[in-house]
Amino acid sequence: MPHNTKICHSAKTFSILGLVIVLGIVSGFGLSYIGKARSAASTDKTTKISGGDSADVKETAGIVDKKTFKDSAEGTIEEGGDKSGEGSFKLIRPGGEDQTAYLTSSTVDLSEYVGKKVRVYGETFSSQHVGWLLDVGYVEVLK
Repeated sequence: MPHNTKICHSAKTFSILGLVIVLGIVSGFGLSYIGKARSAASTDKTTKISGGDSADVKETAGIVDKKTFKDSAEGTIEEGGDKSGEGSFKLIRPGGEDQTAYLTSSTVDLSEYVGKKVRVYGETFSSQHVGWLLDVGYVEVLK
């Protein structure tokens, strides 16, 4: 008789252990899904940073974060950064070459906006070779 009790006890232990593993996997997927939903909500593509006229904005992309992306500029995006390797794109602005802002971004695919007139919001980084290096977090395409 004691032998059967031991087998029954082992079966219960394995059942509980299996249930814990399944619950861990399910909760992990659930938390991952919730995290992705929150991330998608934070990259709202219709909300706008105040400062520009919403009547002149055709579309937007990126993360609306005024504390991080407090610097802004307006111009036309061109492909290619500086010959030194700083920036992957450049923002051509009125006033000549010394007004060009060199752009990089890990949140917005700037290649989608090449040739378009835009207003970009980002964070200025220190640069060795260019006058202005901007990490873009938010883009407004202008009409």
